[in-house]
Amino acid sequence: MKLVKVVKPLIFMLIVLFSLPSYALHKGVYPVKKPHEGVNVKPREADEIQKKNPGASHIVDVRSRYEYQDIGHPVGAYNIPVFFYSKETGSKGYKMIPNENFCEDLKARFNTDKDSLFMICRSGERSTTAVTEAIKCGFSKDRVYNVLGGFEGDKVHEGVSPFKGQRMVGGWRLEGLPWTYKMIPERMYLPDVKE
Repeated sequence: MKLVKVVKPLIFMLIVLFSLPSYALHKGVYPVKKPHEGVNVKPREADEIQKKNPGASHIVDVRSRYEYQDIGHPVGAYNIPVFFYSKETGSKGYKMIPNENFCEDLKARFNTDKDSLFMICRSGERSTTAVTEAIKCGFSKDRVYNVLGGFEGDKVHEGVSPFKGQRMVGGWRLEGLPWTYKMIPERMYLPDVKE
């Protein structure tokens, strides 16, 4: 009888854990957060396309330097923040300001005529801004991709879930794609490495 009391909650938790990915897929995990003129791809599609042409396909992690380092990033991703945290605070914490040199930072790393860029952020919103800015900068709209769901995915909103409020819906990391904490100077934010 004691074994049943212990095993029952354990089985329930395993069912919840293993059903969450299929539930997320059923709910349409990958909404487009903001309109842009680039191409939307799911994380697994981005990984597959990028691997087919690694010399001219590049993952650009547009999150802050802190997120890139301490939360992790896709293996091989370059860090070029589209926004920086400011010293000013707001209702959600530090406010973000645009990276005024984003275009120049992209051009310092990539070829506007040949390279394909896969923009990735936390959950797929900042990456839409990065896609728009890259296209304005001269990159072809059919070669600038927005990675839907970003690196961490979206928060669980269902009140019945034990994961409510946690980033457990979709995203690069939750799809089990290769990621790391390893910092490689050649892929870090270039102005920081040059200083």
